Amino acid sequence: MRKACNSSEFVADVMKKVPPSGIRRYFDLASEIDDVISLGVGEPDYVTPWHIREACIHSLECGETSYTSNYGLIELREEISNLFSTKYGVDYNPASEILVTSGVSEALDVAIRAITNPGDEIIVVQPSYVAYVPSVMFAGGVPVIVSTKLENNFKLTAEELESAITDKTKAVIINYPNNPTGATMGREDFEAIADVVCEHDIMVISDEVYDCLTYNGGHTCFSSLEGMRDRTILLNGFSKAYAMTGFRMAYAMANPKIISAMMLIHQYSMLCAPITAQIGAIEALKNGTNEMEKMVRDYDRRRHLIVSGLNKIGLECFEPKGAFYAFPSVKNTGLTSDQFAERLLNEQKVVTIPGNVFGEAGTGFLRCSYATSREEIEKALERIGAFVDSL
Repeated sequence: MRKACNSSEFVADVMKKVPPSGIRRYFDLASEIDDVISLGVGEPDYVTPWHIREACIHSLECGETSYTSNYGLIELREEISNLFSTKYGVDYNPASEILVTSGVSEALDVAIRAITNPGDEIIVVQPSYVAYVPSVMFAGGVPVIVSTKLENNFKLTAEELESAITDKTKAVIINYPNNPTGATMGREDFEAIADVVCEHDIMVISDEVYDCLTYNGGHTCFSSLEGMRDRTILLNGFSKAYAMTGFRMAYAMANPKIISAMMLIHQYSMLCAPITAQIGAIEALKNGTNEMEKMVRDYDRRRHLIVSGLNKIGLECFEPKGAFYAFPSVKNTGLTSDQFAERLLNEQKVVTIPGNVFGEAGTGFLRCSYATSREEIEKALERIGAFVDSL
């Protein structure tokens, strides 16, 4: 008789160290409950604008269903290059310094793998998107956590960054506007970070997917800072600004040597992003600004509504100046983030995400997405208020 197979023995050791996404757990719980209001989902509640969908439909009718260059359609890369040159004054060669990817998650993965040798330390600034730490681990790197603080409005300080750097540090991952806190950093804030980066000769992976969702003053593109262009792998995409989450359409921009290395991984694992989504992205960049700005203005109104409402309830919430998340503290309730979120879901049918899902720095907080209608936000605030009153 042949020996039975114990499949678990074949699973790589690193996979046993990486937990499943804490965000998805709450989506799964919510799917089992009727009359749920979700402040958990991190995607726009808008349908992709019609002119973008129409461009995709037309491309299919024309039979545009082939592979594209591994780098992506040159027309799309040219539009991305024009955007950053016009908006931020930073120039990227569309032929060699831009890689179109299937979502920012893929861009993040190939960026980390392209620069990380086994044992390299990658600094992750938290609270942060849940994929950062696992992506470093999958690449054989060592994640080093820097925790930002509420008293600094969750901004990364030069002192915090410098204290985490060792002779093994390869790069730091930053994300402003930030998911989950909604925090932003201005040019002066970033200049101090850039000084540390140059002094210690490390790279920056800057996830700027929420750049268009900046409400107080303009966004500062990290690679536009003096000396930072060739030290930065800039990640961005179409999911948030143009309500194109399901298109899985994003891009990375960096020095040609970095982009070439990233392209090799992309080439062998993904080959290219879907051509239909790329055509939709071209249309978004050419003609999508008006719809995008309308969405941003609506998010801004919702931002004021939810932040004001949470503070009135007694859940201290600093003013997020970017993205579409509020990050209230629940510490004064005596409940942990997990306890608060689970009881709120079970007793009042409101989905939020515990802050500790995004790292230890998020302990005692909740992520509340306001990418949902004003009516739903108002109902959710009523239910949260009732829950807090019952404690």
